[in-house]
Amino acid sequence: MTLIHWITSVVGILIAAYLLPGVDATLLGAIVLAVVLGIINLFVKPVLALLTLPLTLITLGLFSLVLNALLIMLAAMIVPGFAISGFWAAFFFGIVLALVNAVFGVARR
Repeated sequence: MTLIHWITSVVGILIAAYLLPGVDATLLGAIVLAVVLGIINLFVKPVLALLTLPLTLITLGLFSLVLNALLIMLAAMIVPGFAISGFWAAFFFGIVLALVNAVFGVARR
């Protein structure tokens, strides 16, 4: 099941990179980015989400989108073969990636 989720993430990254200007990803970059984002979301995101919980509550959850964009920008600095032009590209990349993964997640069931 994990392999299917990982492949879905890679396809979602490639689709989001194709749809959005300011995002550039190679196939190898998308594969590595799926792993790096998985690690970041497993270890770093819960700590940051807890630290920014008051701000997230004040903004009714919208700050979680900002946090997600910042983590995508962090991953872009780490992964060769994946480039993002700025904050707004990362912001919309996170939204498109979540939508693509949701669509593929529904299709998997």
